[in-house]
Amino acid sequence: MGETLPALMVPVSSWLRRGPHQRWLDMQGQRLLDFYRPARVPDGFAALDDCGNLQPGAVSDATLGARMTHVYAVAAGRGLPGCGPLATHGVTSMLGPLADHENGGWFLAPPTDGQQHGGGRKQAYLHAFVVLAASSATVAGIAGARRLLDKALAVWERHFWSEDEGVFRESFAADWSDEEDYRGANANMHSVEACMAAADVTGDPLWRNRAVRVAERFIHILARNAGYSLPEHYSRDWRMLKDYNRDRPTDALRPYGMTPGHFTEWAHLLLKLEAALLRADGRAPSWLMEDAVELFQAGMTAGWARDGAPGLLYTIDWNHDPMVHNRPHWCQAEAMTAAAALLKRTGHRRYEQWYRTLWDYIDTFMIDRRRGGWIQELDRDNRPSAVVYEGKADLYHAWQATMTPLLPLAPSFATAVALLENHGTIPDPAPQMADATGG
Repeated sequence: MGETLPALMVPVSSWLRRGPHQRWLDMQGQRLLDFYRPARVPDGFAALDDCGNLQPGAVSDATLGARMTHVYAVAAGRGLPGCGPLATHGVTSMLGPLADHENGGWFLAPPTDGQQHGGGRKQAYLHAFVVLAASSATVAGIAGARRLLDKALAVWERHFWSEDEGVFRESFAADWSDEEDYRGANANMHSVEACMAAADVTGDPLWRNRAVRVAERFIHILARNAGYSLPEHYSRDWRMLKDYNRDRPTDALRPYGMTPGHFTEWAHLLLKLEAALLRADGRAPSWLMEDAVELFQAGMTAGWARDGAPGLLYTIDWNHDPMVHNRPHWCQAEAMTAAAALLKRTGHRRYEQWYRTLWDYIDTFMIDRRRGGWIQELDRDNRPSAVVYEGKADLYHAWQATMTPLLPLAPSFATAVALLENHGTIPDPAPQMADATGG
């Protein structure tokens, strides 16, 4: 009783406390924002090649567009010129050509001539990012954003949330028939992030509570029972699918085996969820921090420099042997973010060392100072590769990596930025906590 919220227990010598490091992070973030401006197309945003150019006939990608909208909305909230119009463009595209005005929800790509629906199924993964984008754009005051958020939450509630299971369903046909026989950790992980943003923006704790339920099933039950090595693929009756995508080991969203980068990504989301609960209610389950520590350790042990070269590899098999040795940029970014979060939460110097090691690796091998942006993937010898990810499609992971070290663990991105930029500090709505170990 009577304890305060977890403080920033970062050592005085930490990079996080040094002005030059903070300015370096800000500079890298602004370079990324500039690099991705050409991704705008009439119906949203499309992928860029290695040089930062659109391919001929580039088509809008709704997932990339939602991520871009989220990023540029947060950047607009910081007062960075040119970002607001890009966020507005993203919101307009999601309210217009990317939306299914007949059945509700969003297409992966806008319909083309002679096509009734956009490409692909209606995915939980995409819809989580629509909620995140709409939440961030609402905080930034982007026109139409609140209407988009209301629509996205209604679709999430009606079609994706499974109250009995405490998770989000995976995908459907365009008319919401033909539910996929699959439950996946990846889409649910990003839904946890979006739930926390939605709770902050709407003030409705329902979404934060749902984030806890998702994390409890996937991490505190499934990952914990597997020694904190997270199996990601399940059937709708929760049978683990150990052979899922065995013939597609380099799949970009659902690869065969396990993904150490996701272990670390879940780790920092658990700490952010703990901080959000403490901030709102003054109490949080103790397993959130405990599991975050174990997940990070498991991810770095399973994935870092397993073949003798630095870098966090893509996947491991069920014996924890390297499967796909390539190093995606997002794995490094999420591991670095987790190290920063654990450093803030615990003050332990080992996380400072990991934080420095990961940024040194990213700076040495991934930041492309000749052509701009980050190289999205390296091979086992840390040479540019495109086995899993082609070109430089993704802004989201890299840019967030430059921002999260500068922000507290809660509230979520856009809300934290708005409070800091407007007030210079984040008011504490729950200065006292009853018991951080409560259920």
